[in-house]
Order: sequence, then structure tokens, then C-alpha cells
Amino acid sequence: MDANGIDAAPGFRAALAVADSVLYEGYLLYPYRRSSPKNQVRWQFGVLLPERWARAHGLEGGGVAGSAESWWQQTECLLVAPSDAVVSGRLRFLQLRRRTPEERLPDGGHRAADRVGEALSFDEGVPCELDVQASVAELLSGEKRLDLRVPGSDTVTPLPGSAGRTRRRTWPLTARVTLSLTPCEDESLFRLRVRTENAAREPSPDTPRDEALRHALIACHTLLTVPGGRFVSLLDPPDWAEKAAAECVNAHTYPVLSGDQVVLSSPILLYDNPRVAPESHGDLHDAAEIDEILSLRTLTLTDAEKREARATDPRAADIIDRVEAMTAEDLARLHGTIRDQDTEAGTDVVEVAGTLVRKGSRVRLRPRLRGTDPQDMFLDGRTAVVEAVLLDVDGARHLAVTLEDDPAAELNQWYGRYRYFAPEETEPLEGEPA
Repeated sequence: MDANGIDAAPGFRAALAVADSVLYEGYLLYPYRRSSPKNQVRWQFGVLLPERWARAHGLEGGGVAGSAESWWQQTECLLVAPSDAVVSGRLRFLQLRRRTPEERLPDGGHRAADRVGEALSFDEGVPCELDVQASVAELLSGEKRLDLRVPGSDTVTPLPGSAGRTRRRTWPLTARVTLSLTPCEDESLFRLRVRTENAAREPSPDTPRDEALRHALIACHTLLTVPGGRFVSLLDPPDWAEKAAAECVNAHTYPVLSGDQVVLSSPILLYDNPRVAPESHGDLHDAAEIDEILSLRTLTLTDAEKREARATDPRAADIIDRVEAMTAEDLARLHGTIRDQDTEAGTDVVEVAGTLVRKGSRVRLRPRLRGTDPQDMFLDGRTAVVEAVLLDVDGARHLAVTLEDDPAAELNQWYGRYRYFAPEETEPLEGEPA
């Protein structure tokens, strides 16, 4: 456990697993080769560039979306805590590390090259963590500003067979974090603000983006804890906190809960209490990734493509090795799963227009005309059989149905391929009175 105890907070481990996925989101995309066009332009989320460079390039916006680059990001969230409670924060990001192979010359010197044997030049990412903390009482007396620094480095390692060496270089990073706390109308509620800025003086405004990224905080996000207190959801605030939640201003990042003592403020929009699916065998660096498809497609790479992927980055090599080691059972688990529902709590049944609807019930479909799949309008008025009542992560119920006049209904039942509708998009035809 570290000095401020942030790792010990309930919900922190689950939040950290998701934060690791955020950290490497888009780091390297299928087919995981340097030569792939999609891996020519990288670092898409949570990029904080030096202020002078960002301003010169018009990066001044303050929207929530973390895909818009800037020189700052701001988290505002709500908490209830006594004056002696300590707010702990962990700023996490990637530091760009330039990897350059250098070929050995006849005179014993070295010269930078794009490739030496299987060694390729590439920009790697080094994970960085910086911790901050302050008590509620301290923040109520005034904001707390901290200047944080990550040093640069320059190392070389020999390549096999005396062909040359690999140089890895990073550039110093400077971040400024400002913490502040403001009482809300409800005196037990506070608005916590965490503003993070890239305080680097380099590079000059005319520097290309690829070089400016050497001084950037990449995939920047923040973890917050408040032992002895609790955070309040901004996505689903209680009635008494709705007004305060609406007044929170978040820029280039958005906070969600992990339990009630941990917040993950991410440049990628998430829901409260996000989790990594237990079926996943590891990060594939693609948000909302379809592990099955990506794994199967990775297996189709040629031996030459796999060699290039392994030479591109150690994380790409890990993906190739991990996918090749998967068994048929591992792949089957990626095909999909249904979480068991608590039938005693009634999650296998839902009331629709005064009628209890469950598996086997007949309904007439009345899909919404907006906010749904446009193809659903062609199903208006058709009858269907309910195959399951499902509960999503937000607690909303959905009916999985098969059309009664669909010639492939029996086949779809066997495969488990259904159409999904909200209960209010159906009219019960049979069922038990509620």
C-alpha cells in the first residue's frame, strides 16, 4: 500500500482494471503492425499537449469528449465527507518513448536506422503515476496547487549478433494539478474540482504533432478516493443532489463511480461501476472491443505479419502469443454469455400494461419511431414470443423475442439469436394479471 492508502479504498481495484484499459485505448490496433495505416496516427484519447503548442493550434475547446486534444482537463464531482477526510488522487498517463535501432558501422560507431534486422523504430508508451492528496479542511481553506515532474531518459541496449543497438529516449514532462473544494447549497455536499494542465514550456508552436507528443501527457485520467466519505453519482444523482450535479463542469474527461469511495475520471465516457468482462483474456486496445472477432482475425495473420507485429511492440507480441495459446474452450467463452438473473427477485418477469410478461408470453410489437433501430419500424404490429426477460448493467429490462411468423424462428431459438425491445415497446397478448 502506498503512503496515502489510495490502493486500499473499496472499489479501487475494479476501477484500476478499467483505468488500465483506458490507459492503452487505441495504443495499437489490429493487425498490430507498424505498417498498418491505422497505426500511423496514434494517441487519440486524453492527450494533453503543452499549453503554448496547443493554443497555437487552436486547441482551446472544453467539451467533455476526451478525443479532442487540449492542454488541460477538468474533473468536477460531488462528495459527502467530514472535514478530517482526506481526498487522494492518482494522475495516470503515458509518456512517449521513442525507440530507434542503430546499426553498427565498420569503425565501431552507430547510426540511427528505421530498421536493423527484426528491430523496428516505433513510439512506445511508458505508464506514469503521480499521487496527490489533501484533507477536506485544507481544501475548504483554499485551493491546493502541485507541480509534478517526470524526468526524461536515454538508454541503449545491444541487439543480438552485434548488429547494432536499440536506443530508447523519453523527454521530461511537467504537469500542474490544482485541487479545490466548494460547498453546495446542501451544506453536507461539496463539489470537488481537479484541474490538470500540461505545464511544459517545450516545444515551439511550429513543431509537428509527432514531435510535440514527446512532451504530452497521453491517455491522461484520474483516480480519486475519499475514505471516510462518499462520492455522489453525476449520471444518476439522488433528488437532493440533482441541481448540484447539473452544475458540475467537466472538460475532456468525465467522472464515474466505482463503489461510493472511488471515482474514475476518464477521457473515454463510461457508466458508473464499469467492469472488465471476466471472459476477456487481456487487452486488445480497442474500446468496446469484440474479443472473439479480434482474436479470430489475429489468428488469420500470416507468419510474416505476426513477425512484424511482434517486432512492432512488446504489447503486440503479447497479443499474438496470447491468442495463439487460446483453446477452443477459451474461444467458445468469447462467443457470448448470459448472466444469471435472480428469479426470486423477479428479474425473469416484467409488468407491461398491468400484465406479467415472462418467457413464453405472446406480445405485439410497437417499436418506438425514434432512438431505436430504424429497421424495427417494419416490425410494427407483428406478434412475437418472449424468450427471456433480461436485465442490463443499468438495471433496465429488455424483452428478447422471436417473431411468430418468422420461418427461421426455430433456428434462431436454437442459436439464441433474438430481437430485443423495451417492455413499453410491446403489448401483451396473454399473461397473468398483475
